[in-house]
Amino acid sequence: MTTSTGSLAGLHCLITGAASGIGAAIATAFAQAGATLALADLDADRLEHTATDLIGMRHALDLTAPDAVQALIDTEIEHAGRIDVLVNCAGILTEMPLVDMDLATWQRMIDVDLTSVFLTCRAVVPHMLHAGGGRIINIASQLGQKGGSGLTHYSAAKAGVIGFTKALAREVSARGVLVNAIAPGPITTPLIDGLSSDWKQAKEAELPLGRFGLPEEVAPTAVLLASDPGGNLYTGQTLGPNSGDVMV
Repeated sequence: MTTSTGSLAGLHCLITGAASGIGAAIATAFAQAGATLALADLDADRLEHTATDLIGMRHALDLTAPDAVQALIDTEIEHAGRIDVLVNCAGILTEMPLVDMDLATWQRMIDVDLTSVFLTCRAVVPHMLHAGGGRIINIASQLGQKGGSGLTHYSAAKAGVIGFTKALAREVSARGVLVNAIAPGPITTPLIDGLSSDWKQAKEAELPLGRFGLPEEVAPTAVLLASDPGGNLYTGQTLGPNSGDVMV
């Protein structure tokens, strides 16, 4: 699948977690499709390095901090006048058995992978409703659908993203704001560096496609959901570029 040049022309898109991996790939695909960009990430150096060829505003911030998130949205509305598409891709991933997990590890995962989605959506949705429409794309994981050993905290956070997506879609879709999730399978990005080689080898062996995906293989799904007419009938859905790990 290739990006259709111009399919997002005229849209202003905010992408969190844009410094690397899937977020960076989505930013590149959106730019190629004609969108203007605002890119946000905690890692300012990596954000600047990985997005040097992309034109757009760059924001280094902690997406778990309510005031910082609200300031981000206020700045973008003042700068661009609107946010047409929000992509929530910020996330962390660590591996730890539940019996060894302290509350701080659990809470950090929930804060980064789930609460950040709540905060950005809470800040953006009023503007989209006022404008009469918009698209929200939340990056979840197939582990939010099926779970993963050693990843109870991550699986719970991503399951929360999927449930949040469905509920918000029911609240706002009738007013033109379409909310969907993408639940990739294991993707070769810096995010999986914290997983053990044993975990990764076992996971690869059970995938019907026999391999992990690449970020640029996920990005076209985000372009589809953001585009008109391609994404017009999707709301409350979870799309799965996951190497066959989940089949529904």
